Amino acid sequence: MKVAILIDGGFFLKRLPTVRKDVDYADPVSVDRSIGQLINNHLEAVHLLHDGKSKWTHLYRCFYYDASPYTNKGHLPISKKAIDYSKTREAEFRLSLFKLLRKRPNMALRLGHVERERSWLLKEQPQKDLIAGTKLPKELADEDFVAGFRQKAVDMRLGLDVASITLKKQADTLILITGDADFVPAAKLARREGVTVILDPLWQSVKPELFEHIDGLRGGFTRPNVHKKVDP
Repeated sequence: MKVAILIDGGFFLKRLPTVRKDVDYADPVSVDRSIGQLINNHLEAVHLLHDGKSKWTHLYRCFYYDASPYTNKGHLPISKKAIDYSKTREAEFRLSLFKLLRKRPNMALRLGHVERERSWLLKEQPQKDLIAGTKLPKELADEDFVAGFRQKAVDMRLGLDVASITLKKQADTLILITGDADFVPAAKLARREGVTVILDPLWQSVKPELFEHIDGLRGGFTRPNVHKKVDP
């Protein structure tokens, strides 16, 4: 029996501060270590269900999906100060994390890219303040805006890998670490072909349309603030 683990990187990084308060989520080394722990925990759960086999023999491959950071240059919206996106903390963190993940055995890094679809977008709270009249346009600051970035080709890569692994019969069980219902078509295909689909939403509530098309839930980490092992 072989297992493939597919991690939605953006979702994982967003949930990590909630589910692992002991992890320094700004440190690539600490985050890389937590990913390794998550993989091992799921493999141990599979091992408990299939006695007599080394847990490592169960792993076909782990796939990590994210987007390469935006690395062009630009200017802030209000102050007009120059900004080099390749040197931002977020870009440096992601590039360092990707470098560490590439060194992991049985790990495949699947990267999309980031496009700047718009220049700057006004955040929700400043919009409300402008409408309510509690803030004037001349009072807006750089921090009231976010860059109009959008990830491309990340979800597509995950869906294609699920289909490829399923149709090539490279794994008997897929463990999806995500909370995105966009993967429902891929999960339905896998289940129709006899593959077991396990979802780990990192203790986030699951949308009904996603829950309907999986074979079970399994937490790779313990519940937040609960220090006991999760039953497989």
